[in-house]
Amino acid sequence: MPSPNPSSRTVSPRALAAPVAAVLALTLAACGSDPDAGTTASRATGSSDPRTAPLVYTHDGGLQVLDGESLEPRGEVALEGFNRVNPAGDDRHVLVSTAAGFTLLDAVAGEMTGTTFDGAEPGHVVRHAGRTVLFTDGTGEVRVLDSDDLTGDAESIASPEAHHGVAIELANGELVTTVGNAETRSGVRVLDADREEVARNEECPGVHGEATARDEAVVVGCEDGLLVYRDGVLTKVQSPDAYGRVGNQAGSDESAVVLGDYKTDPDAERERPTRISLTDTTDGTMRLVDLGASYSFRSLGRGPDGEALVLGDDGALHVVDPDTAEVSASHPVTEPWVEPVDWQQPRPSLFVRGGEAFVTEPATRELHRVDLGTGEVVETATLDHVPNELTGVVATS
Repeated sequence: MPSPNPSSRTVSPRALAAPVAAVLALTLAACGSDPDAGTTASRATGSSDPRTAPLVYTHDGGLQVLDGESLEPRGEVALEGFNRVNPAGDDRHVLVSTAAGFTLLDAVAGEMTGTTFDGAEPGHVVRHAGRTVLFTDGTGEVRVLDSDDLTGDAESIASPEAHHGVAIELANGELVTTVGNAETRSGVRVLDADREEVARNEECPGVHGEATARDEAVVVGCEDGLLVYRDGVLTKVQSPDAYGRVGNQAGSDESAVVLGDYKTDPDAERERPTRISLTDTTDGTMRLVDLGASYSFRSLGRGPDGEALVLGDDGALHVVDPDTAEVSASHPVTEPWVEPVDWQQPRPSLFVRGGEAFVTEPATRELHRVDLGTGEVVETATLDHVPNELTGVVATS
């Protein structure tokens, strides 16, 4: 299927998800649903809104919304199945991947909005340059939203074939999106602001994940390295191993270096790597750092100054200087843990916002707040449920 041109580009309105809303039972916590409840604006997001920046975690049975300052419950949403959560791109909403599609949660009010972007197998959500981009794996549809108007019209762009993919829109309107089908994934293509293809590279077997570094350098992971899109050029960065998979990445506007995982065993049921990758998007070089501890796909983050953060299975939050590739600190946060074989099962998760890191500890039903300036755990809350995924509201840059 060819890329849509300006005259044929489709714009799909938000669908109000009455069927989904019917099965979503909301039970607000004791603090109530008053959106003005709580303390002043969160220091983490810099919001001028007189409400705290909420956190959201998934559990077996639904979602719970927490006050971003006190870590106390603000709302409870009953939702069956395995659900995933992502920041929606503003200081109020979170996108929930459900069986029906991407559903918009008003995390400040602690309730579902009734807005769903329907489609089978909702996948990645990417926020960048004031745009929020959704990729629906079951259909290959890419939806581009204004992060400040998430209930407005969405631009819809069709992929040539459906696949587990990801897309990002840059400040100049270009769209970087993956190429693949149900059986295999091979690379990315770049569409200009008129949605005409201007670049393509299919030297990226098993393409997965996305991150953006300083100066809008975009990377996607491959089973043998990464692809970098920078200044209009697609470049392949080769792993030092024939199979050196970089499937999950974390970027920062403060750094030209992208943090990634690094796996070398294609036959492992659950590989537990101890090395992470640091890829410089300016010169295309990759360095590997052995942490002495393993980690999971929910372990990667970036600090306010671009520092690389990795939550290890030794219970420590490891801080890596992306320029020197040296571990500068390891802060104890949780007890040691083992990554489960089933990727949907709970394990400690890392969410970073501003100068704070939030870490779940499913074994104890706890949530820890870490001051990234000192590395200290400054607050711990006992949760009502065993936490799985964790996120919060984060506005795009």
